[in-house]
Amino acid sequence: MDYILNKYLPQTRFSSYEEFREKLSINVPENFNFGYDVVDAWAEAEPDKKALVWVNEEGEEHTFTFTEIKRRSNQVANYLKSLGFKKGDVVMMILRRRWEYWVCATALHKLGVVLIPATLQLTKKDIVYRGNAASVKGIICVDDSFVVSQAEAAEAEIPSLEYKFLAGEKREGWLRLHDAFDGFSDVLERPSGEEANRWDDVMLVYFTSGTTGMPKLVQHNFAYPLGHIVTAKYWQHVEENHLHMSVSDSGWAKFGWGKIYGQWICGATIFCYDMIGKFNPGNLLSKVEKYKVTTFCAPPTMYRFMLQEDLSKYDLSSLHHCATAGEPLNPEVVKRWKELTGHQIYEGFGQSEGPVLIANFGSEWFEPIEGSTGKPNPLLNIHLLDPDGNPCEDGEEGSLNILDVWQHPPVGLFTGYYKNPEMTEEKLGGIGYNTGDVLWRDSEGYYHFVGRNDDVIKCSGYRIGPFEVESALIAHEAVVECAITGVPDPIRGQVVKATIVLAKGRTPSDELTRELQQHVKKLTAPYKYPRIIEYVDELPKTVGGKIKRALIRKEDENKYSRK
Repeated sequence: MDYILNKYLPQTRFSSYEEFREKLSINVPENFNFGYDVVDAWAEAEPDKKALVWVNEEGEEHTFTFTEIKRRSNQVANYLKSLGFKKGDVVMMILRRRWEYWVCATALHKLGVVLIPATLQLTKKDIVYRGNAASVKGIICVDDSFVVSQAEAAEAEIPSLEYKFLAGEKREGWLRLHDAFDGFSDVLERPSGEEANRWDDVMLVYFTSGTTGMPKLVQHNFAYPLGHIVTAKYWQHVEENHLHMSVSDSGWAKFGWGKIYGQWICGATIFCYDMIGKFNPGNLLSKVEKYKVTTFCAPPTMYRFMLQEDLSKYDLSSLHHCATAGEPLNPEVVKRWKELTGHQIYEGFGQSEGPVLIANFGSEWFEPIEGSTGKPNPLLNIHLLDPDGNPCEDGEEGSLNILDVWQHPPVGLFTGYYKNPEMTEEKLGGIGYNTGDVLWRDSEGYYHFVGRNDDVIKCSGYRIGPFEVESALIAHEAVVECAITGVPDPIRGQVVKATIVLAKGRTPSDELTRELQQHVKKLTAPYKYPRIIEYVDELPKTVGGKIKRALIRKEDENKYSRK
């Protein structure tokens, strides 16, 4: 137990949140490398220890031990070395949830090659932008006709791109990734000297999905996986040798949060259901039941849609802990999930820029309270600041800031923007990193999310956070999910608008609109009710599952400013 953890944490168990916050520390070896020091270390200590259970919708199933991940990643690393890949080169991977992702990521980390995860929804334009912004040398793709066509169309416009690899059958113009498993050695010597990485070298770059503007290149160093010990052990409560499932595509940061780094450090087995197409909540629930998943994490939207199913049809007794992140979780969803499954949902909050920042770490330390996202990660010096940079009092809204990040980067927090020193200094060179999120803290130290700075609505002198109104609407049985935004108004400046996805069997009507407006007035201050309600089949979201409120606002500016 705690074989790997004990190498990096002087103390792994804490009797209270206060002790956790005071005494948690992480040792970061100078040449820490996740591939050698976690994957290979587990393979050496326990050769038969399970690392990954992978299934897809076609009925394929593969179980990989850490020994198999070690050997296969060594083969991929040797294949890439034979083509001239070395420390500091950049490879983009578009692999959906294929098992090859874990193998290739481990191989790239061992070589010191910078990894860029990417989603299969990227078009030619997106791939060209990312390829040139990061000087990508290689791209590894899933055998998907859309992904292949977009990568091929982009290739001529990315001068740095030398190699394209396909995780599938042979295709003209592509190298077959699986050739590595047919002819390359599964023994790899750990680099030394200049070829060895340091903990502060760049390991990984996430292109933030963002709700506005072009994606930013968020860079993480080789210590980044150690920061996710807090994410996995103390928030998701993963258990050694038991199955953990986080629902996420490999193209966004939630994959790093929940499907590889902290979980493998803690010795948990990753369970992956390689879903394709539109989310089917029944299929997901059946996998949790069949494979006896123990710890589970999914975006709030998925919990909402799972609650539309008859949960009594599924045996979820294997579950020990449920968590969520990506968007604030509405209290009504928490209440209904607990009523139907017996489990509390423990919310966490963060960004691509770091590990979990604030979380409900578990009832053994403090009970989650309605509407709160929890308390701060002790690895980070978190404060709420007003517009003048002064600390906020309890009950006062402020911007979430992480202080002291320039000279002493906290373990797990990003270290800047790749190949953009000017933006790096602008964002990190002052007193700290402003996340752009508005929260408030109560007298017990719980943090409450209000919204992104740009999402807060200013109506007739009032400041209205979208989350409170969304939570009120979600409490109505007709509403599955919704987005609250502000639309221009000549008298009030802005008025509240709700964009709503209805539950099965419910249809839009003027009567329903009036009913929902009255419902909100009963649950919040009356001035917060949505004066405009629009019904849609689905909400626009980023690849990370966050609602694109900025896109809704932009469309509404054109629509309502002409009225």
